Amino acid sequence: MAISTDNSFLEKMKVRFAEKFGGSSRVFRAPGRVNLIGEHTDYNDGFALPAAIDRYTCVAIGPRDDETLNVFSENLNESAQIDLREKTPHARNHWSDYVQGVAIQLRNSGVKLRGANLLIHSDVPSGSGLSSSAALEVSVGKALLANSNHSVGQLELAKLCQRAENEFVGARCGIMDQFAACFGRSGHAILLDCRSLEGTALPLPADISMVICNTMVKHVHSGGEYNARRAQCEEGVQLLKKWNPKVIALRDVSLADLESHRADLPPLIFRRCRHVISENARVLDTVSALRTENLAAIGKLMAESHRSLRDDFEVSCRELDVMVALAERSEGVIGARMTGGGFGGCTINLVKNAHVETFCESIRTRYKQAANKTPEIYVSTAGEGASEIS
Repeated sequence: MAISTDNSFLEKMKVRFAEKFGGSSRVFRAPGRVNLIGEHTDYNDGFALPAAIDRYTCVAIGPRDDETLNVFSENLNESAQIDLREKTPHARNHWSDYVQGVAIQLRNSGVKLRGANLLIHSDVPSGSGLSSSAALEVSVGKALLANSNHSVGQLELAKLCQRAENEFVGARCGIMDQFAACFGRSGHAILLDCRSLEGTALPLPADISMVICNTMVKHVHSGGEYNARRAQCEEGVQLLKKWNPKVIALRDVSLADLESHRADLPPLIFRRCRHVISENARVLDTVSALRTENLAAIGKLMAESHRSLRDDFEVSCRELDVMVALAERSEGVIGARMTGGGFGGCTINLVKNAHVETFCESIRTRYKQAANKTPEIYVSTAGEGASEIS
């Protein structure tokens, strides 16, 4: 079922909810996101440039008379029950952990949650680096709040959903994904200052499309290498503090400062820090290039970002590198890079509108030959943030 904001989709969700649970429902949605540049900077108090995409997770919700969340995922054809009275809930390494984590954070913030039936449907690909988890968290958060006759600001909701993923699911993500899901704006990217949590909407050129190429290599962020990268960045901060006590995060370190302490840092930690610090600079340079429509500069910065993620931060993989290399040799491409946390997932490609169709056909054929996988390709505009569909 394709997700849209028109009445036909809304009615289909309401009908499916009634068939599954009985009764009436309200429907909420939150988008996935793509990150144009600024990877692994958010948990380092840095800068990022995400955009919401026109793919969404939708939640139809209706009240129950008990203290249970009865949740059904249409995509997985699977149900889960969550007891809101449970005193010491534990994550189960299950998709419903995201739902339960949000419920826990809402209750911890003082919201008296009402029991509910929830029907979930999503067209944000899972494990693709397009933040399906944040789309689920934010849409569920909006739905649970409305079902309980409560509201919070969008920024507070983003923070609650980030804590759900950090503290209950166990993925130590920054706030970029949840922020983009809450504050997405049609036709715009968002310059996010991850320290002040201020977002500035930047219009994207009308003659360029965001083409997202899914390598079909799934990633898992709830532990492992992603959390290891964050720990390595934190180790770098602690070491750099010895020479400058004012350093709170890698945001506070210049490349010149880092280079002056190269001999004092383990080589691995130096490379991790160099990626984050240089990536922050690339985000700000990309913003300047967008404002002046300097497309050549944007492409160069995207290429530098991918190389840094591949070589210094080591979160790329063969398939991502192949996809980027193929895109860079394609007509009409402004820039290409991996997007998301890495270890698989998608690339983001800025492509001139006139070349989008041939680009998609070419990438689909050449990537299958090179990687023996058939990619999924999504042509997206920048979408709107979380809302009720009415």
